[in-house]
Amino acid sequence: MAKKYIFITGGVVSSLGKGITSASLAYLLMSHGLSVSIVKIDPYLNVDPGTMNPYQHGEVYVLDDGAETDLDLGHYERFTGLTLSRKNNFTTGQVYFTVISKERKGDYLGKTVQIIPHITNEIKKRIKEAGRGKDVLIVEIGGTIGDIEGLPFLEAIRQMGYNEKRENCLYVHLTLLPYIKTAGELKTKPTQHSVKELQSIGISPDIIVCRSERRISSELKEKIAMFCNVEKDAVISALDVDTVYEVPLAFQKEGFDRLVIEKLGLDIKKESDLTSWEAMVNSIKNPKDKITIAFVGKYIGLKESYKSLIESFVHAGADLNIKVELKWIESEELESENYKDMLSDADGILVPGGFGSRGIEGKVNSIKFARENRIPFLGICLGMQTAVVEFARHVADLKKSHSEEFEAGAEHNVIHLARKWEKEGEIVTRDETTQKGGTMRLGSYPCIIKKDSLAYRIYKKEKIDERHRHRYEFNNDYRKILEDAGLVVSGISPDNEFVEIVELEDHPFFIGVQFHPEFKSRPLKPHPVIKMFAKASYESKRTKIRA
Repeated sequence: MAKKYIFITGGVVSSLGKGITSASLAYLLMSHGLSVSIVKIDPYLNVDPGTMNPYQHGEVYVLDDGAETDLDLGHYERFTGLTLSRKNNFTTGQVYFTVISKERKGDYLGKTVQIIPHITNEIKKRIKEAGRGKDVLIVEIGGTIGDIEGLPFLEAIRQMGYNEKRENCLYVHLTLLPYIKTAGELKTKPTQHSVKELQSIGISPDIIVCRSERRISSELKEKIAMFCNVEKDAVISALDVDTVYEVPLAFQKEGFDRLVIEKLGLDIKKESDLTSWEAMVNSIKNPKDKITIAFVGKYIGLKESYKSLIESFVHAGADLNIKVELKWIESEELESENYKDMLSDADGILVPGGFGSRGIEGKVNSIKFARENRIPFLGICLGMQTAVVEFARHVADLKKSHSEEFEAGAEHNVIHLARKWEKEGEIVTRDETTQKGGTMRLGSYPCIIKKDSLAYRIYKKEKIDERHRHRYEFNNDYRKILEDAGLVVSGISPDNEFVEIVELEDHPFFIGVQFHPEFKSRPLKPHPVIKMFAKASYESKRTKIRA
């Protein structure tokens, strides 16, 4: 178990930024030399977000061990540089599934199984496992105070204040101070009611973090402190900022990390040095130039569906000192005859991952446009698969050159349902009763890169490991046909069976990757594939200007 615990809850409204708050605090504590981990608890009944529609939940963030997790795990890894595992995210569904399974096996010896103590004990057990061996474990409770489904988790963290001793537990409550324009002032009443609700279940927050679009005066902080029973210095301002990566710097100015260290009696190893982080933020806020990337997606109605990918372009832009502007294009819109007009101003074209056949023809059109007009192109997961389909259709022309083997539309056969893979001796698959399609390739897998290829110039090494989340794969039955036609297979699994990377030689920058590079991109260490794509797009823009 961890030596100290920090529990972060949210009130008033959802989407206030508990994940960013947790990640920022973790980064600040780590900058003092402390060992930190984070766990996100999601109160929904799904076992994990893997079966959810992206419009329902946003991005599914995949970890090295194949866990499909909440997108806040992405914030955690990006801010801290930690490599997390499935123990760092759990749901109501997982907790109840475990408890009911134990009951069916007779583990409770005939006792009546109840929320307290059985459910709360399982929650506490999972929290302790996530913090094992760390100086500090930060626990983010999903949802908002007052939600019925969150009550067992709040009761569990209340009990931990008793079980682990109160001086080893710190409760942080994130709330909203709404600005009422007609009154011309910030209102504290919602925060007061939220804290009162929390106190009614036995948790009294030690620190209150207040989100606001306006500066919080000293008088308002004093008012919140008095009515919410905290010290004035324990009311932390969380003003809106230009970029989420500014949050740790803003929290440090507020003394958030120092307050936490003092209240928990932590023995810090060093003084923090945020120079590199400050330089990165300055580059984001003051870029020397900009580029436009056409983002041809299927779920652009909810940008959170592509959260890690969006952030990876922020990282690449900061490193290159340029702003990457994403031009969002619904792939179905590119199925019309004027699709070229929508892509004409793009410095680069990106086709990201996704599931299902909707919008595929629009993706094919965008890839054809990038290939024929020599515009830098990056295809990720489904984007890579669609690039193979486009090549088979328009370059290899499989229907024409191999007419005896194919029926109409058969160029799509170059991509087929995935086989089962073994990972550490286990079959990586979901239960087919709960997930259509069954087998999924999930988590980090090795890839061998071909020398003298674009991929090798990007990575500068022969072996890499990248994270996957897909159900379809390249069909090796057509590999030789496509390679003979000019498709370069530059990344392959160690057993030479699974195609990971494809590219074109006679193009400034054209590459498709089966994995998701965005999951391993970090603010101070952008992913090389994303960075080189952005760099190629910038060079393409400068070439067009000179011409």
